[in-house]
Amino acid sequence: MLKNDDIDTLVEALPYLRDFKGKTVVVKFGGQAMEDEKLKEKLLQDVIFLQCAGLRPVIVHGSGPEVGRMLARTGKKSAFVNGLRVTDAESVRLTEMVLVGRLNTDLVAKLNQLGGKAVGLNGRDAGLIVAKKHLADVYENGEVNLVDIGFVGRVESVNTDLLEVLLNAGYIPVVAPTGAGVSGETYNINADSVAGKIASALKAEKLIVLTDVKGIFADYQDENSFLSTLSFDKAQELIISGNIDGGMIPKVKACITALSGGARKAHIVDGRMNHAILAEIFSDEGVGTEVVR
Repeated sequence: MLKNDDIDTLVEALPYLRDFKGKTVVVKFGGQAMEDEKLKEKLLQDVIFLQCAGLRPVIVHGSGPEVGRMLARTGKKSAFVNGLRVTDAESVRLTEMVLVGRLNTDLVAKLNQLGGKAVGLNGRDAGLIVAKKHLADVYENGEVNLVDIGFVGRVESVNTDLLEVLLNAGYIPVVAPTGAGVSGETYNINADSVAGKIASALKAEKLIVLTDVKGIFADYQDENSFLSTLSFDKAQELIISGNIDGGMIPKVKACITALSGGARKAHIVDGRMNHAILAEIFSDEGVGTEVVR
């Protein structure tokens, strides 16, 4: 039986249910959302709720620590530049095996088990993601240096026709972040970057990037410096100063990419929260940091 608080929550959600019906929402899964089975189930329930409420969700997932564990088992050490894993030819084959062969199929199976209609995709499917080599930009002494980090790609184009066909037919696309180069080579692409590009290409209503922290802080050592809103200029300032670093840089850049390409809203949200996706979309206050133009 619904309690009064539950009814109040439903009433609060009503205008959002009306306004967002038929709109596309891209959700990037990562961090604990890929590791904690109970948390994963709740977040996948959120995605199914979105679809039942008339929205069109797309999931892009990362690897969590699974790729790192696979590489370690084969004796390969992981190195990162600006949150991006340095990837040689052998590493990209292992990464594709983990992302596409295990993690993607696992998410699809769980969504279908929970009552959704999910389809797993990777960048090679119908040319979904065409990629080129990505050179990491490293800020040193106020200058930008470009660093070759191997078979790491950047998205050149997204086949939105394939995604639209699936969304219009009532399916939830679940995308593994790999791409194919013009010569058929496989590129490992940061999942945040893929999510940002897909949200941009689909002109999504929202991009929601799940992470393991509350959001963005002006000073990551000061919990009182939390930013509920972050502008493009402020984001660049925090990256250059080092207050946004490591794996948070691609998340912020993904939001900028999405908004620059036509997505309406972008949010960096603590995926460890109970039903974080619904809390962000269907409440007046929302959660996490909203990135704005």
